[in-house]
Amino acid sequence: MDSNITLKDIKKSNYSAIFQLIYQNGKASKQDIASKLQLSLPTITQNLVRLEKEQLIKKSGQFQSSVGRRATAYAINENARVSLGIAIQKNIVNLLAINLLGDVICKKEIPLAFSTKDKYFQSLSIEVEAFVKEAHIMPEQVLGIGLAVQALTSSDGKTITYGKILDCTGLKIEAISQYLRYPCKFMHDAKCAATTELWMREEIGDAVYLSIGTHLGGAIIINNQIEMGEEGHSGTMEHMTLHSNGPACYCGKNGCMETYCSVSALLNENETIEAFFNGLHEGKNENEQRWNLFLDHLAYSINNIKLVINRKFILGGHLSSYLTDADLDILHKKVADRSAFPSKHPFIQISRSPKQGVPKGAALPFIRDFIQSV
Repeated sequence: MDSNITLKDIKKSNYSAIFQLIYQNGKASKQDIASKLQLSLPTITQNLVRLEKEQLIKKSGQFQSSVGRRATAYAINENARVSLGIAIQKNIVNLLAINLLGDVICKKEIPLAFSTKDKYFQSLSIEVEAFVKEAHIMPEQVLGIGLAVQALTSSDGKTITYGKILDCTGLKIEAISQYLRYPCKFMHDAKCAATTELWMREEIGDAVYLSIGTHLGGAIIINNQIEMGEEGHSGTMEHMTLHSNGPACYCGKNGCMETYCSVSALLNENETIEAFFNGLHEGKNENEQRWNLFLDHLAYSINNIKLVINRKFILGGHLSSYLTDADLDILHKKVADRSAFPSKHPFIQISRSPKQGVPKGAALPFIRDFIQSV
């Protein structure tokens, strides 16, 4: 045994191990814990009493048994702590709260035109406090607030480093945190969506995540972690040039993937995505032509990216809920037709994350950090 390990370290280790085991298994009895952790029943009882007192676990019925007394089941008190996620867009803010299991316990959409002025952040803070109260969440339960923005952020989440969509480059987290009692951090919205995907799938491994919404976003996942790169903009495939003389992009360049493979690029002015797909399913020729061209551009882009990182692709964002298996078959064929190295197996998947994947992904890091800290 390491001579530097103290009795306090051992007690902390036992406490943490018991909590983690219950968390990972959903429920556990004293006997389960003793068998899996090789701890004595008095040690287990002492830690269970402490975890219950701190309201991190709760008794949750009994396990079935054909002989003897039925063992008490212990489970996580999932609402002991919560985290808030806020997705900030030009004219709308989506708020949600998740518990320790990552389940959404409350959500709300409010109209609020974005501005970098104090008045906007004051209004947002009032909405947040009202949301917490409406959800019957006590302030001490809140671990923190993740603010998902259509922008790149510093690694510590304190500064927006590139925010042309919202015209907010250089914005500091203090703009909002000064009005709230909770820890706050900015997060890139596409990375938030990828974070939710990682939470919902046990083992992604390596993947390219494309968030296809009003705007396009992306993330590179390596060993179940989002790769940010040296300067924090790895995965920003939306600004990969497809045609140097193509349509103007909000970044100031021309012909970016954003201008061909985002929902904005697919839709006509004032057209909704629902109206487009309704027309597509009704067999409207113009919609079919637009969809075919959109898939051509997407296939062209996927093929280029796949030549650099030969991994599976996950398609998320608003568009993903409209994609069908037939669309994936067409997309696979289009990629294969363009590739020097056609894949022998399907490699494009539809996201499993819900429509609220962005704000949920903004909230999840606070939950993950808390679980790991116990």
